[in-house]
Amino acid sequence: MNKKFNTVLFILGATLFNVIVAVISFILLAIIYAKYIFPIITPTGQSWGFSLIFIASIAISIFVYRIVIKALLAKFDIEKYFDPLFVKRNLKKQD
Repeated sequence: MNKKFNTVLFILGATLFNVIVAVISFILLAIIYAKYIFPIITPTGQSWGFSLIFIASIAISIFVYRIVIKALLAKFDIEKYFDPLFVKRNLKKQD
């Protein structure tokens, strides 16, 4: 496996991880909302609940993703295994 393939696998795996964390956090927040908060708030507040849960689940997934990525980057040498995503193409020759 070369560096480009490792990079693609890492991006796909990280995206899948982020989506799974978002879905799990959405489900957990929805259960908590439905069980404890939904019965005690007004009907207008109830309509905003799932919108806020959706936004909160995305925020939680980004937060967890950043923590996990920082831990992985501290543990592994990324230049050894991954190819850079963005490379400057127009480099001038130095004499």
